Amino acid sequence: MTTPETGPMRLVVVNAGTSDPSSSRMLADKIAAKTRDLAADADEKVDIHVIELRSLAGDIAGAIVSGFAGEKLQAAIDTLAAADGVVVSTPVYKAGVSGLFKSFVDVLDNDLLLATPIALAATAGTARHALVPDEQLRPLFAYMRAMPVPTSVFAAPDDWGHTSLSERIERVAGELVTMMTARVRTRILDQSWGSYQHTFGGNATRAEQGVDDIALDTDLMRLAAGGTL
Repeated sequence: MTTPETGPMRLVVVNAGTSDPSSSRMLADKIAAKTRDLAADADEKVDIHVIELRSLAGDIAGAIVSGFAGEKLQAAIDTLAAADGVVVSTPVYKAGVSGLFKSFVDVLDNDLLLATPIALAATAGTARHALVPDEQLRPLFAYMRAMPVPTSVFAAPDDWGHTSLSERIERVAGELVTMMTARVRTRILDQSWGSYQHTFGGNATRAEQGVDDIALDTDLMRLAAGGTL
């Protein structure tokens, strides 16, 4: 149950669609709304935050070249870092996830999404790309050590009016809300955050929870700062 101490759970939607309206955004919104509804049935409150990658395209390209995120991109990264659950949705281009989506993931620290429950979704103009969420998104987020839910969702034009899409959305939302309400991410990181290898000066942090990212009082860090042993 949501309490004043814990507050609402935060569900972040990452949409890589570039059109307006976007079928990728429509699919992500349906998953997010169903997740929120199922959480409400369990007496939990979910706040939904949306990251539109098309408005960050220039910032993402700049960060890849320079290694530094601008203010708008950093705000999006901070939003993602604070998520209790994530819905990612991408169009399929040339039999793969969009370059914009992959470029966004490339600027994230490897540990930004540690133990984060994620719903995987993709859209395309043909059902021939139905395996893209599982063939490409699932191993990508496994590398990021996130926790994709068992079910993925794919929608081609013919799927939108079919009951099977709604059933699949409900199933993936149920899996996502189960992991979120169990506070899987928080419990794993509270126990194991210090055992992972983290990037010094990177964009993944647990500072807001009172956990230090880097042990500064070590021989190696004193040498790196120009000191002596």
